[in-house]
Amino acid sequence: MNIAIVTGASSGMGKAFVKHLASEEDARLGAPYDEIWMIARSRDKLESLKEEICGTKTESSGTKTSAVSDSSARKALLRVVSLDLTDPSSISVLSDMLASEKPTIRLLINCAGMGRNGAFAEQTKEDTHSAITLNCGALSELTNICLPYMIPAAASLSKQEAPRILNIASSAGFLPQPGYAVYAATKSYVISFSRALSEELRGKNITVTCVCPGPCDTDFIKLSKNDPNATFTGIKARFVTTTDKLIPASLKATKKGKSMLVYGLGQKALHVASKILPTRLILFFERGV
Repeated sequence: MNIAIVTGASSGMGKAFVKHLASEEDARLGAPYDEIWMIARSRDKLESLKEEICGTKTESSGTKTSAVSDSSARKALLRVVSLDLTDPSSISVLSDMLASEKPTIRLLINCAGMGRNGAFAEQTKEDTHSAITLNCGALSELTNICLPYMIPAAASLSKQEAPRILNIASSAGFLPQPGYAVYAATKSYVISFSRALSEELRGKNITVTCVCPGPCDTDFIKLSKNDPNATFTGIKARFVTTTDKLIPASLKATKKGKSMLVYGLGQKALHVASKILPTRLILFFERGV
């Protein structure tokens, strides 16, 4: 059984990835899939997404699958996997599912993430722990338990059809981000981890791509500020991208075997600046704008 796994699948970029993959047929992404495992905390949101894609109401169950039926091109089954990845026991639950069904994972998209806006001194220890656990710990542990279901298949597949890992980081990971200190630090981890993993797995015929977008038209800003009306302001507002552009670009990057995608002209400029300018100077500029 060939599958794709998407975390953070109930909203934002994760949801957009699932919608795209539901009709994917490109062998470079491991398609067609027998199943797409959608992982997120909210079972209701995952069931709604499944209904939206399938066009028919389905039974609510944590691991039930449903055929995508509104297009002949859509062949994958959608499986709802309701797990809170900030809870360590969730990794064990997923590990047991994999051990029981022994699928071949052709595509893993680590998209689940969170961040809180505000000075670090004003953050709760629970928020800090959750962000580090989800953005760093869960991503690493989930990748670890998935690799045994990717490596054996990789040995018998061509480079074009080999398994792929797509880790969603952020341009926030290029530099310290006052107001998003923990979030930016965790995304720095994702970037470093992904680049090292890419080198380690290159010889095993597995592609690892790290995507570093800037501001995106998801609910992240509203959730991070705990304000349903929050929007990007200042210089960030000038560089907001949309999921309908970012998701195809991300999948195109992994198809090409890129180890890193810095998406958007503004983010590319920031990436270059972070390499050649003193961090203190860039932070001074950020305060000014």
